[in-house]
Amino acid sequence: MSYAVKELYLTVQGEGGQAGRAAVFCRFAGCNLWSGREVDRAEAVCRFCDTDFVGINGPGGGRYQAGALVAAAQARWTGPEGQPKLVVFTGGEPTLQLDGALVAAFRSSGWETAVETNGTLPAPEELDWICVSPKAGTTLAQTAGQELKLVFPQEGVDPRAFEDLEFQRFYLQPMDGPAQAENTRAAIRYCLERPLWRLSVQTHKYLGIA
Repeated sequence: MSYAVKELYLTVQGEGGQAGRAAVFCRFAGCNLWSGREVDRAEAVCRFCDTDFVGINGPGGGRYQAGALVAAAQARWTGPEGQPKLVVFTGGEPTLQLDGALVAAFRSSGWETAVETNGTLPAPEELDWICVSPKAGTTLAQTAGQELKLVFPQEGVDPRAFEDLEFQRFYLQPMDGPAQAENTRAAIRYCLERPLWRLSVQTHKYLGIA
């Protein structure tokens, strides 16, 4: 299978349960909740996305076979042999392309594998870390994993609706944009009122890294 990758780069995970950890991000092209074109945003299921996932023209982008994608990720890794390596599959929506064969190719080369998904499609069971970020107006097919990370607030979404799902950690992440400060205060209040939830901050945006 050929995988369409928007960009492939080494960074530090900026949010959620693995924040602060070195990782190679593999951003797949395409999404099932928005075309990625501004002209279509008003009709999109998810209207607040701030990520460019259109095409394969980003840094490290292209079409890859599994082995070539593993090799490209390895070429970007700077850590010494024997220390943990992490690849994060993201998008767009990575589960439109991510499959067990690609996960197995990375794991057989010593990589830990993680995905950041909207949860509308099931993620490969072979993954080491599954992060689901639900979006209003969708139905979750992936209802278990290591973390559920809800962008907050979202109209029509009550965090309590997710509390009985089989996730190890539950995060509220303040929605970015003009109301970010207000959204952050609201998320903090909610975490204090319902301490099952933890606050997730997009530290990469404060630090100015990808």
